[in-house]
Amino acid sequence: MSRKRNQIEQEQDEVLDKLSPELQARKEAYDWIQCLMVALIICVVLFIFFIRVIDVSGASMNPTLLNGDKMVVSDLFYNPKAGDIVVFKTDNYDPDKALVKRIIATEGQEINIDFENGIVYVDGEPIEENYISELTNTKLDFIGPQTVPEGCVFVMGDNRNASTDSRKKEIGMVDERMILGKVYCVVFPLHELGWVK
Repeated sequence: MSRKRNQIEQEQDEVLDKLSPELQARKEAYDWIQCLMVALIICVVLFIFFIRVIDVSGASMNPTLLNGDKMVVSDLFYNPKAGDIVVFKTDNYDPDKALVKRIIATEGQEINIDFENGIVYVDGEPIEENYISELTNTKLDFIGPQTVPEGCVFVMGDNRNASTDSRKKEIGMVDERMILGKVYCVVFPLHELGWVK
């Protein structure tokens, strides 16, 4: 069987060698077009089902994300964890608007905030927040401590005193099923291009 296959391949190579240079060039062009079409189809499928490019709207994630930044977001094999920046929707606040926030606590964790000193506590420990623009002094509707329910996360914007997030009653604890995906990188503007932390 293997000998027969080798013989067929050898015959094909001999036929190709006999083709005129013009036909060989056409065949190569056809092969390239075929490869490009397959790559294009794969990209389209990825962007339709697994990857989204979403715009940042507003200043609630300053200084990490700026108004107008375009982010690559994906929920492929995603499992929410503290520190991730996610895009989600919520029916109670604005069902047509996607919000971008950072996960502070996940299911089963206790969240509390000392607004006087601007410190956020998870499970009784202050968390290190080198990504925020200023300490958390705006209470909104938050009364703590609160335990994050199963299948939910507690989110806040990095621009703590100019963010509508889980401290607001209309948003509250975010159901993980409402998360559209994790923010991986900024792709525009080009001077902001890079991975998001």
